[in-house]
Formats: sequence, structure tokens, C-alpha cells
Amino acid sequence: MQINEDIRDREVRVVTDGGEQLGIMSAREALKKAEERNLDLVKISPNAKPPVCKIMDYGKYRFEQSKREKENRKNQRVIEIKEIRLSLNIDTHDFETKVNHAHKFLKAGNKVKVSIRFRGREMAHPQIGEASMKRFAEACEEFATVEKPAKLEGRQMLMFLAPKA
Repeated sequence: MQINEDIRDREVRVVTDGGEQLGIMSAREALKKAEERNLDLVKISPNAKPPVCKIMDYGKYRFEQSKREKENRKNQRVIEIKEIRLSLNIDTHDFETKVNHAHKFLKAGNKVKVSIRFRGREMAHPQIGEASMKRFAEACEEFATVEKPAKLEGRQMLMFLAPKA
């Protein structure tokens, strides 16, 4: 953003901080008008023909902009991906415990990555893993949507769940 003496254009369209159009004038003239009001001349639209400059208090503008950015960062929430590992031959109570953990994660607004690692001869039975994943998705369906269905990747089967809106 160009300010005051940095503006090298021959002609500029000038707007006041109140939004009033002052018209097209030379950059030197516009700078004089800004100095008369003890304000800065700031180029806000360099690609326009002629470029648009605004007469404003640049320090105040920068302060308000940083305040807005800080407020936006404060309201921003990072969504984490929590992982839950199932095994191929999981018992019912263990399964329910994992579902409860997933429910807690999803209620907190995080996504859940459900994985099953196939070891040794378990690779011969991916359909059992798929059935487990389907059962897990059905157990979580009231508070989660399947973002990415179960898919075998190497020796691991992965599925992603996202919290319902």
C-alpha cells in the first residue's frame, strides 16, 4: 500500500474518509488536501484507471486492522483429527468404549480417524475389517457423518468421521 509521497501517479481519483468524492486531480494536489486536514493520502485501488486514493488517518486504520485480525484469530477454531484404533477381533465392551471415545471427540468438534491395522494372516480377511468399520459407523451415525468411507491402504484400513452440524 502506497502512502503520501510514495504515490508517483500523475493523476489520482480522490475520496475522503467519509466517502465523499473529490474528483480526479494530480497526486501533488491530493497530498496538499490531505495535509490540510492533517491526514494521510493512501492508495487503495492501484489497478483502477486512474488509481483511487483515500484521505484517511493511516495510523488509526492500521490499528483497527490489527485489532480486527486479532479478533478473527481469537474466534478461529482449529479442527483436530483424533485417531481411534480398532483391532480385527475386538470384543463388544472394547468396541463400545471406542464408540464412546469417538462420541466425546466428535462432540468437542473434532474429526475422527478410525483405523484397523492388519497383522500377519489378517490380511487374508479384509471383509472382517470392513464389517467392523461398518458397525462402528452405524454406532456413530446419530452424532457423526462418514466423511470418507472405509478403504484399505496397504496393511491399514482407514475411515474418517466428521461431527454432524
